[in-house]
Amino acid sequence: MSRRANCYDNAAMESFWSTLKLEHLFHLRLLGAADAHRAIFLYIEGFYNTRRLHSALGYRTPLDFESVCN
Repeated sequence: MSRRANCYDNAAMESFWSTLKLEHLFHLRLLGAADAHRAIFLYIEGFYNTRRLHSALGYRTPLDFESVCN
């Protein structure tokens, strides 16, 4: 849960947004909110969860890690 004056509460989301911006959004020309929404959705569902390796998951994709756990 979020607590006041705890700098680690939002660290995971800040790390994700930083990765999203560096790996994907800075390389695009977005014309509006709909383009941004579409680009973020495609990054998360088309790359981040399916092909990008995550060190916290033993260098597996989230989908691979989830299938091993089930």
